[in-house]
Amino acid sequence: MTIKIASWNVNSIRARMPNVLNWLDTAKPDILMMQELKAQNEQFPNEEFEKRGYHLAVHGQKSWNGVAIISKEPIENVTIGLSGNDNDEQSRYIEATINDVQYCCLYLPNGNPVDSEKYPYKLEWLDRLYNRTKEMLANGTPFVLGGDFNIIPANEDCYDPTAWADDALFRLDSRRKFRSILNLGLTDAFRVEHRDIAESYTFWDYQAGAWPQNKGIRIDHFLMSPQITDRMLHCSIDKQPRGEEKASDHTPIILEIKK
Repeated sequence: MTIKIASWNVNSIRARMPNVLNWLDTAKPDILMMQELKAQNEQFPNEEFEKRGYHLAVHGQKSWNGVAIISKEPIENVTIGLSGNDNDEQSRYIEATINDVQYCCLYLPNGNPVDSEKYPYKLEWLDRLYNRTKEMLANGTPFVLGGDFNIIPANEDCYDPTAWADDALFRLDSRRKFRSILNLGLTDAFRVEHRDIAESYTFWDYQAGAWPQNKGIRIDHFLMSPQITDRMLHCSIDKQPRGEEKASDHTPIILEIKK
C-alpha cells in the first residue's frame, strides 16, 4: 500500500479550479498541499473537494498567499502559522497530522526585491522554519515539509544560473539557510531518485516564452524526515498541468511513500 502526496502552487484556487479538479480526478492523490490560494477561508470551494471525499484544512488570506491541505484520511491537530514572529500576518504555513505523520504545507516568501524589507523577511522566515524543523526532529515526529520554497537549491535546478545569480531565490544567503535545514537530517525527495539531472523544473514564468522554451526553475520541494525517507518509493514532477489552458505557473510535484 502506498500514500500519494502532492504539492502544487495553484496561483489562485478560484482561477484554477477547473484545472485543479481535472488533475485531482486523474492523478488521485491521497493528500494534496496547495499554496498561493489568493482566497479567504470562506471563499475556498470546500464543496468540490468534499464531493471527492477529501477532508480539508485551510489557512487563507485575501488576495494573497494562503495554504491548504486536503486528504482522503481525516486531518487532525491543525496548526496555522509558523511560530517565532507574532507580528507575521501572512498566511504561509499550515501543519496537520494525518495517520501519525505531520504534514507541513508552506509557501516561503519570495524575497524580491532584495534591497527591500522582503528579503530580510524571507531569511527570518527560513530561520523560523529551521527552528520548527529542529523541534519536530527532537520530538521524533515523522514529517514532510512540502510546498513552494521559493528556493533554487543548485545550478542544475535552473535553466540559467547566471541570470538568476542575484535573485532572492538563488542568492547564497537563501541557499545556505535552505541547506542548513537539510543538514539537520532531512532529505530532498526529488534528488533521491533524480540525482544531478538538469532541466527538471516546477515553475515556468508566464513571460518571454519560458514554458515552450523550458526556461524553468525547481522551487517546489518535498523535504522528508528520516522516518519518511525510509518509506519513500518515488518522487516525480508532473509537467502536464503547466501546459493546460489558464494554467498555474507552477506544476505539481508528487511523493509516494509506503503506508
